[in-house]
Amino acid sequence: MMKGTPWASAPGDNRTHVQYDRRDDEPPSVAVATALASFHNEDVTAGSTQLYQYIDPDALDDLFESTFGGVDRAAGTVRFEVDDAIVVVRPERVHVYAAH
Repeated sequence: MMKGTPWASAPGDNRTHVQYDRRDDEPPSVAVATALASFHNEDVTAGSTQLYQYIDPDALDDLFESTFGGVDRAAGTVRFEVDDAIVVVRPERVHVYAAH
């Protein structure tokens, strides 16, 4: 799968999992918004889910920024719920799962 392209477990409204491989120049908050839009089968600009209602986008981006020494953060996971979905953010990938 190309970075920046979501992968969904099923077409349309039957999705139970979306995986999004973040581009190197893409902030994690943008990757989360894109993955959530794909999970909900919406255009990312539709904005039915306002990320800031669930997590601070700037803080999320800061967690995955390079260290002060310029070293990439290769580990770490942030997990949170957004309505009917569970979002798992890792340095290079975002997963969105259906909350049961």
